Amino acid sequence: MKAGTASSGGTASRHDCGIRTVVMRGKSSSGERTQSMKLTRRDFLKISSAATAGLALSGMGFNLTPVQAYTWELRTKDAKETPTICCYCAVGCGIICHTDKKTGQVIYTEGDADHPINGGALCAKGASSYQLAQNPKRVTKVLYRAPNSDKWVAKDWKWALQEIAKRVKKSRDASFVEKNAQGQVVNRCMGIASVGSAAMDNEECWIYQGMLRALGLVYIEHQARI
Repeated sequence: MKAGTASSGGTASRHDCGIRTVVMRGKSSSGERTQSMKLTRRDFLKISSAATAGLALSGMGFNLTPVQAYTWELRTKDAKETPTICCYCAVGCGIICHTDKKTGQVIYTEGDADHPINGGALCAKGASSYQLAQNPKRVTKVLYRAPNSDKWVAKDWKWALQEIAKRVKKSRDASFVEKNAQGQVVNRCMGIASVGSAAMDNEECWIYQGMLRALGLVYIEHQARI
C-alpha cells in the first residue's frame, strides 16, 4: 500500500507527530481522492463504534453512502480550493490546498486527483505538507545542545548564524586546497560535506547548493536522492 493512500473504500492508519491519522480514499465525480483527518483516541473510539453500527445498518439494507459523503463535505464546504504543486522533490505532484475563506488558514491538504503526475496519490512528505502551516509541535526557535551536555538551550537567531559562520570558516580555512598535485587551480574545500535536507523544497535546494559550491565544496549530496 502506498504512503498516504488506501485501497478504494478502505482505511489505513498511521501515527504522525503523536497524533493518530486515518487516511481514507473515496470516489468523487472527478475520480479517486485521498483525504485524511487527525483523530484523538476519544475520536477514534467514537468512529470505531459508529463504524460498527454502520455495518449493522448496512447489513439491514440501509444505504449509508450519502451520509458518508456529507460527512466529508462538512469539513470543506465553505473552504477555498487552491491547486498547487508539492514543494519537495522534482516530481511535481499536484496538491489541493483547502483554506478558510474568512481567516485564510489552511484547513488541510490532499492529493489532486485530476493531476496527470500523481493522480491524487502522495508520498509521506507530500501527505504531511499540511503540517508546514498547521503543527503545534513544530520547532519555532533555535535549540542548542553544547558538547557533552544532555540539555537543549534556546538561543536567538543572531547567535546561531554567527556561530555557524564561525565554524564553517574555521573548517574551510583548515581544509582548503588551492591547487592539486598537477599545479592546477581547483579551490576545493575538502573538510566539509553536505547531505542536504529532505525538508527543503526545490528552490531552497538550488540556492543552498549554489552557496556550497561558492565555498568550494565538492562533496554535495541530497537526502531525497540517497
